[in-house]
Amino acid sequence: MLSATYRIPTLRLPKRLTAARYLLAVLRSRPWMVLTGAVTGACWALPGALLPLVIGKGVGAIAAHDTGALWQWALIAAGLGLVQAGFGTWQHFNSYGMWLHGAATTQRTVTEHTTRLGAKLREATTTGNVVAVTSSDINWIGNACEVLGRTVGSLVAFVVVGVAMLDSSPLLGVVALVGVPLAVVGIGPLLAPLQKRKSVQRENLTEVNALGADIVSGLRILRGVGGEQRFLRRFREASQVVRRSGIEVGRAEAWLAAAEVLLPGLVTVAITWLGARLALEGTIDVGELVAFYGISAFLVVPVSTATEAAGALSSGTVAARKICDLLALRPGLTDPDEPLPLPEGPLELVDTTSGIRIAPGRLTVVDLGAEAEAIAERMARFTDPDEGEQVLVGGVPANRVALAELRSRVVYAHNQDLWFSGVLRGQLTPARPGEVDIFAALHAADAEDIIEALPRGVDELIGERGREVSGGQRQRLSLARALAIDAGVLLLDEPTSAVDAHTEARITERVARLRRGRTTVVFSQSPLWRNVADEVVHGKAVTV
Repeated sequence: MLSATYRIPTLRLPKRLTAARYLLAVLRSRPWMVLTGAVTGACWALPGALLPLVIGKGVGAIAAHDTGALWQWALIAAGLGLVQAGFGTWQHFNSYGMWLHGAATTQRTVTEHTTRLGAKLREATTTGNVVAVTSSDINWIGNACEVLGRTVGSLVAFVVVGVAMLDSSPLLGVVALVGVPLAVVGIGPLLAPLQKRKSVQRENLTEVNALGADIVSGLRILRGVGGEQRFLRRFREASQVVRRSGIEVGRAEAWLAAAEVLLPGLVTVAITWLGARLALEGTIDVGELVAFYGISAFLVVPVSTATEAAGALSSGTVAARKICDLLALRPGLTDPDEPLPLPEGPLELVDTTSGIRIAPGRLTVVDLGAEAEAIAERMARFTDPDEGEQVLVGGVPANRVALAELRSRVVYAHNQDLWFSGVLRGQLTPARPGEVDIFAALHAADAEDIIEALPRGVDELIGERGREVSGGQRQRLSLARALAIDAGVLLLDEPTSAVDAHTEARITERVARLRRGRTTVVFSQSPLWRNVADEVVHGKAVTV
């Protein structure tokens, strides 16, 4: 869990976004953390690299029967162990922070962008793709960031060890400095198949997530038509495809792990064999032989770290590509370059496409059947009118108003609006409370009986899409949520289509009283709404 003091940075992304540039942007947003990871990684790896040399010196002191030198090298070895333990703890803490940074920053960036996309998101991509990005891709981005410190540390340690071996034995030093990079390069051809198979697995995971979301959202309909078993078979087949692609990924990772052990092992065998020959010839002493053997064993660490980094970067690149594809989507509606403010007080709405004019501060019922929803979307600027037409809000063209201000002043409540899981009170309470409290809104929507029936009242936990209540109850709660916003202009699309006539009559009268003096537009064909309306629109005609 992130601490309360951790602030997730806002990424500054380049205009031409690629997977590599995205990963660099994530790292650049926390430069001090990246620097700390590199320093602690080097300070953690160096003691492990130097320890075989110190032990070799100690063995040499034993061979020379030099007790003082032996104690000296023993104390140095103990000091290196303490340094490695301390910096290892710090490095682990920083690596975990890097993982959190990569995952949390990506999640925030994607969430903010998808929020800006609004309704465009559903048209441009699938639910499964968004779920895969926020559930699995962020983990791969975190892994790519986490391994950075250990990779830098292993590289520094390898260079130091290579230089030390060159100083003691040029032959062994050359074998190490040439053999280890060759071992890493030899692992390279295994990365391309791994990345390809992970891309296939990612696509399959997107499809199964989308299928699962469709099944959950339409579960009641499936039960009604008896289609559960058919969709169960489809989900099982899709799951098996993901499983098979996962096996292919596992097979590629197994070959990678085998190469990670085999190739540096060959370098270790070569160094040990050459070192033994040199020791027998008297070129190096016993202590140097022990040191070289320890160093050759240590060289497995840089290779395994490099392999891990390559695998993490490969997976992170696949994830970053999907994230970049999502971030490349552009909203259908954009803010104007120079937004104009809306006037204070009640707002008049004018839709030049249909010729409808909504008087400010009055309750207007629009009875236009199937055409009504398109008019409501234009008035709330969920869509823009055709070229040459426009919507005026308080005399200001809607496309010249900042979307944030327009959304706060003009609220469009559709009768199919969704509910998220959470406490009911929190979902009814608007971000900016107005003069209407939630209980007044519940009374106007005739939803008090729903609250009384819940064990905890407004503090009851409501599941996703409000499945705990019926369709009519959910519609009344949605109306209460819209009324609680206390917007200057409120557009209601068939707000009482799922309730009985007696309930609808109470709702229409209470809403008319509650919204008196504010601009309210009800798109409905119900005569009960027309009875309480100040104006009724039939076509382009207005009835007062």
